[in-house]
Amino acid sequence: MTDDRVPPKPPHQYPRRVLLMVTGRTPQVVTETLYALSRQDPPFLPTEVHLITTAEGAQDAKLALLDPDEGWFHRLVEEYGLSDIRFEAEQIHCIRDAAGREVADIRSEAEHQACADLITALVRDFTADEPDTALHVSLAGGRKTMTYYLGNALTLFGRPQDRLSHVLVPPPYETNRAFFYPASKSRPLFIEHLQRYFDAQDAQVTLADIPFVRLRNSLPGRFKGLAQGAARFTEVVFAMQQALEPPAVALDYAQTVLILGDGSLVRLGAADLAFYGWLAERRRTGKAPARIPGRDPKRWSDEERTLYAGYLEEFEAQARQTDLREGTGQDMKAEKAMTYQFFTQRKACIRRDLEQAVGPLADAYDIQNLTGDKRPAGFGLRIAPERIRILGEGSP
Repeated sequence: MTDDRVPPKPPHQYPRRVLLMVTGRTPQVVTETLYALSRQDPPFLPTEVHLITTAEGAQDAKLALLDPDEGWFHRLVEEYGLSDIRFEAEQIHCIRDAAGREVADIRSEAEHQACADLITALVRDFTADEPDTALHVSLAGGRKTMTYYLGNALTLFGRPQDRLSHVLVPPPYETNRAFFYPASKSRPLFIEHLQRYFDAQDAQVTLADIPFVRLRNSLPGRFKGLAQGAARFTEVVFAMQQALEPPAVALDYAQTVLILGDGSLVRLGAADLAFYGWLAERRRTGKAPARIPGRDPKRWSDEERTLYAGYLEEFEAQARQTDLREGTGQDMKAEKAMTYQFFTQRKACIRRDLEQAVGPLADAYDIQNLTGDKRPAGFGLRIAPERIRILGEGSP
């Protein structure tokens, strides 16, 4: 798992650099943000700009920013030499209702849901190309709900190289619709409500970096595809909420699966399921952790023989109906089944199957050393006893 605190390289070094923003009726936040990003040390110059907005916001952005002759985006690029930034009309993503119509404003519950889903889809898509792309998200424009959805989407999908910010423009410039960025030379600007002229060259626009928690690697197993496929905002939030709940597991011997708290199914072989069930039952009944047996069964103590006989009893009771291909028969004695190699092999196989099913969340369900540095080590589950259930035929 990547350490979010140590990005592999600075964001400005990625070949594809995306600026993603929500906007409403103030398209100037786009040029203000671009200006501020270009003045950073080192500068983050996007290779492309994408906006999420309403039909009215899209019209404002196209006219104010992208007009071939008067567009302020083109003026900014020319005035400050910000070449190679791709920003065209098709990169303005308009929120649409269920019928595919562009939404003029966000007012109804359905319109808010459509906004959240579009934001989720775009953030997910821009963060899918991890080796080549760095995403910079700005919360400077749009309605409060839009910025909420955008910030939360980045929390859910953001990677170490992705950033979140807000552009700060001081009064009286922030209230003036004729101000789009600080001018490189003196340019008079009339502030209507103050009935005064100011110089656009004097404006101090800054970018505030916003730290955020990256939860991408905590997405639960059955939602791993959310980082690549289509998903609604509410589905992703539900998935994350499930991931943050204390782990819970149910053992279904009839289906030979573990059912994890988020609904993920982990199919195990007969011997592995019995092994997991043996340790789960010890956890439920408050018994001591199980130690890896000595390499020589002839030297086992009576305590060890009794301990490992519990596994064989679990296997016989719960896996009688399964295909016993693991080399463990019902008539085998405990010392023949529970060798050092068998114990460690079961642990490794269960860990592999958990990782394949739920990725980084495997740690919460895995068989772990419960005794720390104490030797000999004792192994078991950390799942709370009350959150372990046994299902199916033969359940205790």
